[in-house]
Amino acid sequence: MARRALVLIAALVLLGPVLWRVDPGLLDLRARNLGPGWAHPLGTDQLGRDMLARLLAGGRVTLAVGLAASALAVTIGTAIGALAGTFRRADAALMRLTDMFLSLPLLPLLLLAVMLFRDPLAQRLGAQAGAFVLIVAAIGLTSWMHLARMVRAQVMALAGRDFILAARMVGNGSGRLIVRHLLPNVAPQIGVAASLGFASAIMTESGLSFLGFGFPPDLPTWGRMLAEGVAQIQTHPARVLLPGALIAVTVLSVNAVCGVKAPQ
Repeated sequence: MARRALVLIAALVLLGPVLWRVDPGLLDLRARNLGPGWAHPLGTDQLGRDMLARLLAGGRVTLAVGLAASALAVTIGTAIGALAGTFRRADAALMRLTDMFLSLPLLPLLLLAVMLFRDPLAQRLGAQAGAFVLIVAAIGLTSWMHLARMVRAQVMALAGRDFILAARMVGNGSGRLIVRHLLPNVAPQIGVAASLGFASAIMTESGLSFLGFGFPPDLPTWGRMLAEGVAQIQTHPARVLLPGALIAVTVLSVNAVCGVKAPQ
């Protein structure tokens, strides 16, 4: 069930421009606050923008941020964990670096990074591309630590196995040993961690957008739509419920697919 829900959301989001050819940023003040109808199946917002088109476009941005940020975190965490588990001289320094990042208050750090680098990146890359790069980098650079510890522990556990010793005896260097023998055996755990990081990145991006530190207002995301709908929650609750439900279903589906159960 969870896998089907995740596939359905991904398919709708990716095929959105083909299925519904309405500009999500098109303003029509004469069509403000309309209810569901043939022209607008989910109604319109306070500026006359089509809610269905905005949900589909916002999902593409939200999922793209989750994928890119989790890929960055997996790359950093896997590299640091593999190096720490293989090279004992570097282990202490890399683990102290990991501990330092774990001790940082992540939300204030994310907000500070967005405030400091948002305008310079917007001037260089444009408002939307700059915000995407900044948010992906901020999330990815602050969410690799647990994966690094897990990879380090797995690599150290594999180091004494017979096939690793045999690979060393036939002349495999440390780099080849990591790429050809160690990481493939840790790949299932890395895949689970990547999936959970994807869900966590979606939540983080939604939180930043909800606080007003995410993407610019002209680029919809589920978190920004959630924030914009709070002011009309009493008169138009669907503007909060729809993006909130999509965030919740996506995250719960990813966690269920990974076999993670909610605490009792």
